[in-house]
Amino acid sequence: MASYWFGDVAGGVCRPYPGHELDALSERLDLLIEKNDPYVPFTWEFARECGFVHSREEYIEVLRSLCTMRAEMELGRISRTPEMELVYMVRMLDQIDEAVNLLTERALEWHAAKDPAFSRKFRELRGQKAREMLAGSKNPVLSAIATEMTHLSEVRSALSREITALAADVMPNISGLVGGVVAARLLSGAGGLSRLARLPAATVQVMGARIALFSHLRSGTPPPKHGIIYQHRRVHAAGKARRGKVSRTLAAKLAIAARIDYYRGLPDPGFLESADQAIDRAGGRR
Repeated sequence: MASYWFGDVAGGVCRPYPGHELDALSERLDLLIEKNDPYVPFTWEFARECGFVHSREEYIEVLRSLCTMRAEMELGRISRTPEMELVYMVRMLDQIDEAVNLLTERALEWHAAKDPAFSRKFRELRGQKAREMLAGSKNPVLSAIATEMTHLSEVRSALSREITALAADVMPNISGLVGGVVAARLLSGAGGLSRLARLPAATVQVMGARIALFSHLRSGTPPPKHGIIYQHRRVHAAGKARRGKVSRTLAAKLAIAARIDYYRGLPDPGFLESADQAIDRAGGRR
């Protein structure tokens, strides 16, 4: 007997599936996929001859509705996985950083406009010091804004801890090399762990340096040595003479770590130890 999503053929006779309910058709299609029967090409006319539909328009409408429903189900399943949650969390973290930095800058400009004596030194203030100073402003509105920015920064810290904890479960080896937040940003940049695990080390190295890479390709400017991985202390703390070598070594180890995380999903202490030693040697440490 040959089975299709719209009916079964036995003894040269096609018996159509009763009804066009999408949930039932989807379950039937899942069963056919599990059976792994060899695919036999067919046309919409065959579905009409089987008695499942009466016209090409009806066949296309049922098939389109079924495909749309299954695509929505698959997207919903993917969006609920821990790795996609991690992607959403780190994107939220970046949005909070942008919001806090922009609000702090605007608040400092406002404060400087009201107090000309402050204009020379306000640019040196950053982060918590700037917010503490603004919170003590005599302007109640400006003080309230500074207080809200402080609360938002506290939320940001809590979110960062959540990202670190979840990344340690989803990507234990990548997190072991560069920390949870940088690991999550690499995951977000690649669009998922399966994609990250397929990327070569050279792509991992410059991921996030899109503008510099396009400038290099179009204008011949020096190629970027690093992207997202620059946020890791081992890269940005390295001297300029060794930063490229550290970036290449770290990217090579991250590419391997991504494959271990995707195919095994467990931390590999031996790999992490050897990777740390290789990165240290690239940075000039023995």
